[in-house]
Amino acid sequence: MSSPAERLRRDFGGDIIEPGTAEYESASRAVFGSGSPAYILRPESVGDVQAGVRFAAGAGLALSVRGGGHSFPGFGTNDGGVVIDLGRLAGVELVDKERHLVRIGGGATWGRVAAVLAPHGLAISSGDTRNVGVGGLTLAGGIGWKVRKHGLALDNLVAAEVVTADGALVRASAEEHPDLFWAIRGGGGNFGIVTSFHFVAHPTTDVFFGRITFPAAEAGSVLRGWAEYLRSAPEELTSTANVANPLTGGPEAPVEIQVAFDGDDPALAAHAVDPIRRLGTVLDDDVALRPYADTLVDGVLPPPGIRFLTRSAFVEKESVSEVLRILAEVGASERPPSIAVRSVGGAVSRVPDDATAYAYRRAELMVVTITAGPAPVVAAARPALDAIWRRLAPHVDGAYANFLATATEEDVAAIYPPETHRRLAAVKRRYDAANLFAGNHNIRPR
Repeated sequence: MSSPAERLRRDFGGDIIEPGTAEYESASRAVFGSGSPAYILRPESVGDVQAGVRFAAGAGLALSVRGGGHSFPGFGTNDGGVVIDLGRLAGVELVDKERHLVRIGGGATWGRVAAVLAPHGLAISSGDTRNVGVGGLTLAGGIGWKVRKHGLALDNLVAAEVVTADGALVRASAEEHPDLFWAIRGGGGNFGIVTSFHFVAHPTTDVFFGRITFPAAEAGSVLRGWAEYLRSAPEELTSTANVANPLTGGPEAPVEIQVAFDGDDPALAAHAVDPIRRLGTVLDDDVALRPYADTLVDGVLPPPGIRFLTRSAFVEKESVSEVLRILAEVGASERPPSIAVRSVGGAVSRVPDDATAYAYRRAELMVVTITAGPAPVVAAARPALDAIWRRLAPHVDGAYANFLATATEEDVAAIYPPETHRRLAAVKRRYDAANLFAGNHNIRPR
């Protein structure tokens, strides 16, 4: 009887990278993590993905799945296990022009998606980074530059093809495996490997995009005015506020209000953006008309040894004022973390709470803090960061999986409220009772 490794070499048509080979060192790394897996598999087909899953399960090895590889906890690699790198399954195809239906391979990145769809006058609201993977971002949510108008990335998903823990290929949609379809829209990679996504894109034009900056001393009033305005602003306007940017001065850094207006009409854009310009003393304003694809930035591969400590939470209406007051104070303190406050609401809030496994539909804002540096620097900063989040804790809810650098039980409980977690655990038991897909914010099978 052949061994799992022998069956893998027989059935797998892509590259098998093992320690000691020329490609191993680079292939073993994810963007925010390094590891020493026993096998790195680069499938050429869905059949290869199925073979890789069966191999990992049969050999009893830990399994990591890599799309873009940008998860902050470094889920795209491991020690001693199997990594399935989907990078070659990256096709983007407009399969129905009338319905704007797009099929996207599980290894595609959002920059590729934007570039392929642009000539058709179409787009999908995604994140803000070109080389982030479609899979990781979508399965946990997808908060991007069109979120208030077009919702989360996962809100535009209509079907997915998933390789489950037994190596079977199933189609998940509202009609087929609806429990799985519910779970993958917010439940992360807990239920299988998505080899293709089917999205409905939307017609798009160029967009007005850029940043308006104000003095650090005006942070409190600018943040308050910004949040108040967004409650009545056109949903074509999505915005993020950045405070204490370490690249522009830390506590002395200007307050940066980034805006994206989904449309190319100058008068409508001015009507939407001008109230932000009136919030304080404008230091700089580079808002201009540009292709939607140009709003996405290139993610930078951090140098070896650099660590990121990322935390996030959601803010509902009644807590917005107090949260922003705290953040303005923190931003002016000595050695603050980088702070970003992202607008949500709009189309996100119109989806019923239980329609998907993404749980925080009522939030107006999402808060993110990022501390980066060599491991000793990040460790030294942790007590002050913990103190900040203790101040925020009475006023915030949950967490957003795509902006968490850890994967503790507390993190999982924050991402998934009890009823959501209960439903996800039941789906997990049906599709992955042995918890093969554990390299994520893990939901154990109930």
